[in-house]
Amino acid sequence: MKCSVIILAAGQGSRMRSAQPKVLHKVANRTLLHHVFVAAHGLNPDKTIIVYGHGGEQVLAHQPPLDAIWVEQAEQLGTGHAVAQAMPDIDDSHKLLILLGDAPLISTEILQTLIQPSNQDCLSLLTVDLENAEGYGRIIRNAENSVQAIVEHKDADATQRQIREVNTGMMCVPAKRLRGWLQQLKNSNAQGEYYLTDIIAMAVADGVKIEAVKASNPQQVEGVNDRLQLASLERYYQSMKAEELMKQGVTLRDPARIDIRGEVSCGQDVVLDINVILEGKVTLGDNVLVGPNSIIRNSSIGAGTVIEANCVIENAEVENNCSIGPFARLRPGAHLMNGAKAGNFVEIKNAEIGEGSKVNHLSYIGDAILGKGVNIGAGTITCNYDGANKHKTIIGDNAFIGSNSQLVAPVTIGHGATIGAGTTLTTNAEDEALTLTRSKQKTISNWTRPVKTKK
Repeated sequence: MKCSVIILAAGQGSRMRSAQPKVLHKVANRTLLHHVFVAAHGLNPDKTIIVYGHGGEQVLAHQPPLDAIWVEQAEQLGTGHAVAQAMPDIDDSHKLLILLGDAPLISTEILQTLIQPSNQDCLSLLTVDLENAEGYGRIIRNAENSVQAIVEHKDADATQRQIREVNTGMMCVPAKRLRGWLQQLKNSNAQGEYYLTDIIAMAVADGVKIEAVKASNPQQVEGVNDRLQLASLERYYQSMKAEELMKQGVTLRDPARIDIRGEVSCGQDVVLDINVILEGKVTLGDNVLVGPNSIIRNSSIGAGTVIEANCVIENAEVENNCSIGPFARLRPGAHLMNGAKAGNFVEIKNAEIGEGSKVNHLSYIGDAILGKGVNIGAGTITCNYDGANKHKTIIGDNAFIGSNSQLVAPVTIGHGATIGAGTTLTTNAEDEALTLTRSKQKTISNWTRPVKTKK
């Protein structure tokens, strides 16, 4: 049977105290809505519909773009009303999976159990047991333990409020059945809304079997209503990711002080110190050591590489046995080849640092190609930007660049060349030769140092 997905993302989220729609707040640097979309996408549904409302323009501008049909709920009249907005795009032959855009930790595996009940004509409902069920709809069962209805917290009596099994808001329903039930919904309740949960009693009345799938972990189905819940789910998500890494053999100096914000692939005997952030797609080879307070984003780090404390690496490629930092920054397009070094307070952008080459400290290398065995002295910069265009610096194998040199691109330095300290290089330097540009030292007597003008 074909399956379509509706993600309800129209809520305002007033308790977030934010100008931003609730579903655009983030866990692990990914919006709540994106998390739910990814989980649903794992089912390969025939169609995904996102119902949006509050902050519509912001939600529609979601980044990255989500491949879905977007349907507006202009008036927020309840979950039943929200689902009804999407029904014109749903075929009666489909099973319809209804999800909430503010429950970021729902997994594809749980959803798979929800869409594959024993009876294809039944309604499957995702529930969970909570210690504190305040605010949740209660699952009402009969003497035979069959689900009979869902009663919202505001409409529940004292006895019903003692029930710990609650509705998560997620269910899978035959589309044709749902279309008929939605037409019967009434808003005669404490909130004056059209509750989707009222279809449970209608299903029972129509003799449709209801299968309750109970989630084993409350956090996996928990929705976000305020900043406290957002922070709680962030910590739970990070603890899960930390556990996954440790099971793969990664050493975490403190599992409570690491943030995973993407897809991480690690080799053997990787060690991550405290406050490391791994974001986007990150690959760490065997025996990589990442020092404290470092950020690695969308980068590949080769085996045996050591990254010292407080480094930032973004959209870069680092080969094997490299040394980086402390306080180094590799910007997009940086490529360190085997055994290369980018030392403390070094910034590299759109540049290839050749095998065994060293940029030890206090330097900027941008738009450059360095050969093998190059040594860059402290304070050296490639002057790659003329105010309008970028230009390239090419440095041959085994060249030595003296400290405090400025290499004004476009310029080529030959293999084995030596550039004297303090040189401002504006033309090419020959192979195996010493190039100097600074003037002869002299002393000026009776020179007066400038003083600040008094206002």
